Amino acid sequence: MDQIIDIATDGRHLSRDRGFLKVTENGTEIGRTPLDQIAAVIVHAHGTTWSTSLLTELADRGAPVVLCAANHAPKSVLMPIDGHHAQGARMRAQWQAKTPLSKQAWKQIVTRKVQMQAAALDSIGEASARLRMMQRKITSGDASNVEAQAARYYWPRMMGPDFRRDSGGRDENALLNYGYTVLRSATSRAVVAAGLHPTIGLHHSNRGNAFALADDLMEPFRPLVDCAVRSITHSRGRQVDTDAKQTLARLIAADLPLGEGVTPVSVALTKLATSLGQSFETGKLDLALPDPPDPLTLAGLGS
Repeated sequence: MDQIIDIATDGRHLSRDRGFLKVTENGTEIGRTPLDQIAAVIVHAHGTTWSTSLLTELADRGAPVVLCAANHAPKSVLMPIDGHHAQGARMRAQWQAKTPLSKQAWKQIVTRKVQMQAAALDSIGEASARLRMMQRKITSGDASNVEAQAARYYWPRMMGPDFRRDSGGRDENALLNYGYTVLRSATSRAVVAAGLHPTIGLHHSNRGNAFALADDLMEPFRPLVDCAVRSITHSRGRQVDTDAKQTLARLIAADLPLGEGVTPVSVALTKLATSLGQSFETGKLDLALPDPPDPLTLAGLGS
C-alpha cells in the first residue's frame, strides 16, 4: 500500500538503509518504512536533514519530496528527471497537443469535479441540484468559468456559511492545505510516471507553477479532501495534529469507482495521467476519470 511519510518534528535525519527510509533523532533510530511503499515524503519540520542516497532512491521510485510552509501549503517539490520509458515522445505530443483537445480535457475534468462536489453535498444532506444544473452548462475550456460559480455555491454548504477558502488561513484552511498537499504529491508522481511534463498544464498556467498539470488533474479529487476535513473538524477539532494528518494521508488509499470496478485514489490518479498521455499521442481524448463514490463512502471519509 502506498504511504505518505510526514516529517513534522524538528531535528530529524532521513537516510536510506537496506531498502528502507530510516528516520533518526540524535543518532537513534525512531522509525523506518520500505522505500517501495512510499508515495511521497512531506516535510514541515525545521532542521530536517537527509542523505543524497535517500533522495536518489526516492527519485528512482518517482516519489516526490515536498517542503511545506507553516500553513502546510507546499513551497518546493523535488521530483525525478526521468519518468516513463517513452517520456520524450510523450512530452513532444503533450507540447504539440491541439488546443481543442486540451480544452475538451479541461471541460471533462471540471465536469467531474462539479459532479464530485454535488455528491459531497448529497453525503451531508445539503442540496446539490444547483450544482448538477451547472455541470450541464460547462463548455469547452470552461469558457464561462462554471468552476468558480460552483465553488461559490459549494463552500458555504460544505464548510459553513462563514467559511472563506484562504490558502494562507488557519484551522479548516490549514487542514485543507495539508490534504491538498498530499493529493498534489500523489498527482505529481502520477504525472511524471506517465511520461508527462508537470509544468505544461491544461488550464493552470502561472509561470511560477512548476506543477500546473498536477494541479489540473487533481481537481476532481479535491472534494474527497473536503469531506474528510469537514468530518475531522466536526469530530476532533480544527488542529492540524498528527491524527488529522494521518487521516488525510490515508485518503490516497480510498476506493473510487472507475470503469467496472473500484480503484484506490493513488492508482486512479496514475490511470488518469496515463490516459491523458495516450490522448496526447493519439489525438483522441479518452480520459479515465473516476465516478463519485456513494454518499455513505463520502460521509465516512475522515472518520
